[in-house]
Amino acid sequence: MRYFTIVFTFLIISSSHLLFSQEGELKGIIIEENSGEVLPFAQVAIYKDIRKSPFTGATTNERGRFNIKLEEGSYDILISFVGYDDKILKDVEVPSQGLDLGKISIVQTTKEMDAVVVEGSKINRPIKSTIEGIEVRPDQTLTNLGGSLLDVLRNTPSVRVSSDGSISLRGSSSTNILLDGRNSALTSDLEQIPASAIKSIEIVTNPNAKYDAAAAGGVINIKLKQGEDLGTTGRIEGTIGTRMRTNTNINISHKKDNYTVYGGYSYRSWPRVGSSWTERITYSDNRYLYQDNTDERKDREHTFNIGGDYVFSGKHKLSYEGAFNKEFENDYERRRTRLEELDDGTLINAYTRDNNESEDNFSMDNAIIYEYLFDDSTKSFRALASSSFRDQLEEQDIDVFNGTTDPEVGPNAFERSINDEFRRTSVIQADYQQSLWNGKFEAGYKSTFRSFDNDYRYEIYDNAEQEWINQEDITNRFLYEDQIHAAYFIYGNSIKKVDYSFGVRGEGTIVDTRLFTTGETNGQRYFNLFPSARLAYHLNKNNTFKITYSRRIDRPGGWRLNPFPDVSDSLNVRVGNPNLQPEYINSFELGYMFDNGKINVTANGFYRYVDGQVDWIVEVVDGISYRGPRNLVSSQTYGFEIINTTNVLEWWSLNMSYSLFQSEVDGTNIDEGFTNSGLAWYAKFTSDFRLPLDINIQLTGNYESPEIEAQGRDLARYYMDATVQRKFGDFNVSLTMRDVFDTRQFAGENIGPDFEQRFERKRETQIFLLTVGYNFDFQ
Repeated sequence: MRYFTIVFTFLIISSSHLLFSQEGELKGIIIEENSGEVLPFAQVAIYKDIRKSPFTGATTNERGRFNIKLEEGSYDILISFVGYDDKILKDVEVPSQGLDLGKISIVQTTKEMDAVVVEGSKINRPIKSTIEGIEVRPDQTLTNLGGSLLDVLRNTPSVRVSSDGSISLRGSSSTNILLDGRNSALTSDLEQIPASAIKSIEIVTNPNAKYDAAAAGGVINIKLKQGEDLGTTGRIEGTIGTRMRTNTNINISHKKDNYTVYGGYSYRSWPRVGSSWTERITYSDNRYLYQDNTDERKDREHTFNIGGDYVFSGKHKLSYEGAFNKEFENDYERRRTRLEELDDGTLINAYTRDNNESEDNFSMDNAIIYEYLFDDSTKSFRALASSSFRDQLEEQDIDVFNGTTDPEVGPNAFERSINDEFRRTSVIQADYQQSLWNGKFEAGYKSTFRSFDNDYRYEIYDNAEQEWINQEDITNRFLYEDQIHAAYFIYGNSIKKVDYSFGVRGEGTIVDTRLFTTGETNGQRYFNLFPSARLAYHLNKNNTFKITYSRRIDRPGGWRLNPFPDVSDSLNVRVGNPNLQPEYINSFELGYMFDNGKINVTANGFYRYVDGQVDWIVEVVDGISYRGPRNLVSSQTYGFEIINTTNVLEWWSLNMSYSLFQSEVDGTNIDEGFTNSGLAWYAKFTSDFRLPLDINIQLTGNYESPEIEAQGRDLARYYMDATVQRKFGDFNVSLTMRDVFDTRQFAGENIGPDFEQRFERKRETQIFLLTVGYNFDFQ
């Protein structure tokens, strides 16, 4: 931390020689002319000359307000919003003390279609297309109320959330998840981040050189809510649901001309129950295995986020951002196992395992950010230092009932384990941009330091000796540490209707691992260059074409490298692979965007080639299934996606997305039979109905087709959620039914040279939630 302080002190002192000048604030409220309703998410662009490009701007918040820092001078202002006529304010004089424009009204567009006059209305846009990908606004999807970040991502185009909460994007599980643009240990558990704390989620499908090269599928950047409005504003929200699920949140901010402070608190208790089954046939030893599980979970979480910024001398902005999470969890699982002869069903073995597990987790993320505010709006400088960690302590007590799947007496064997896991991520980063040769030049440096320390102890009770015996072949401590030092540059410019940019990122990687149990160490040192390029052609105001390319990497983390087994299920063992190598990815994308005010359509075609694809391979040895990651020869994925937002009628808006892609996997380096290919597709929709009396009804639906792996596939998943909301001034009341038809589950199959395995997992997903929210605003 002392090193970080020295860095920031140097940055502040080194910038102090630059001239200071007065800077005011332009603010106002955008409203609809006829009704007087405020218009959230309207665009406000600032021009020095309306005939040229804008040099800054803002988007109105949920209350229609905008605040823009400007130097004293004369400006042209363009206000635009989908379904409304543009409004231009010419030669607006902004004094040094700032200017309040008050309420600015804009008029709904009226268009004639098939001789029927349809008046535009506000469109609920949970998904917004950008030149880099998409932006998700969780507060625009009512079914997110009372949920977590995982619930938001389930409704996001091209994203798939597995049963264990892991994320894949366009069929790739290698996704770089950031918190406010930073690497953070908090992103290792996405369910701990409440949806109500999220302002927006940016998904960059083919990132350029400014982003970390680690991300085959793309980047998901989670932006938490911070103070944006002058005065004191906030929201209080409470949710109660089936099985006494509760989620309470409060977010509050206080903003003045030169400083902002904000904070939030969330309490979440989300108990659940579930069941699963697995069956496996092993042909060489003529055996059939069947397991069925029932489980329940009780957890309590407290999440805080605090922060603020201060502008001093008119040129320096210093910010702090912090997030904290404390979680207590208790799990119970009963697993019944039968092993039989395949041909005649003769019982070979039967047993039941009761697993009582408790978790005590604490996470923290802190960041200090410095920005220099240039007079020239084409220049920017931003530096940050952040540190985050997640400390997870997990204890298991296992009772074993040998010889039966229906215990009537007490257990006859006992096992226990303690898993102490600590993750830390620290970042130092600086980014700079300025105009160059009538274009834009960007450059930056970043160092990331990560560690993963896993200390696992496993014991079995010796009934004869009346003592616990440590299992030395399983007990282990594994330490993974890496450093990634990176620098990049990007240059972009325009030629008439064509925008182009290109850049390169260099990353030096240092990886060290250590097995304390055996004393074995391993290290890797390598340097790579990662080029990127983008070309965009603006045919006219409504139509844009783009093509992008990037080279990327996926480095294996500590969890995949740890070679010691996870034996929570003695017949289905997970093991890591210390010899795992990085994947190298070449990614191409061709896109088209259309927006005429009523209809917004984005279409993207993509191709991704992965050298050294990592996949999970199952091997069955002596009736035990071992599942671990292996490098394959390669894989390739190609497909397209379409995202559409349409104002169908004055009271009905519809957002739909469709993704289809073909995946081909080559694992012939492991076995000639390890090749697979298949077509997968996702379809998602959000339909919003605005009814009289301030009533909204929203339906969301998801379908995810079967998706291949090297040895099998995951089966289809589909479900629908529904919400009705009524507003009472600053209050709103919502009733949500998740998984209306109780169809959401996770299932799949694995097929090898000597075995077939199938599984299905079903949790309680059909639930009711009642949410009450209150917005307050003291200007």
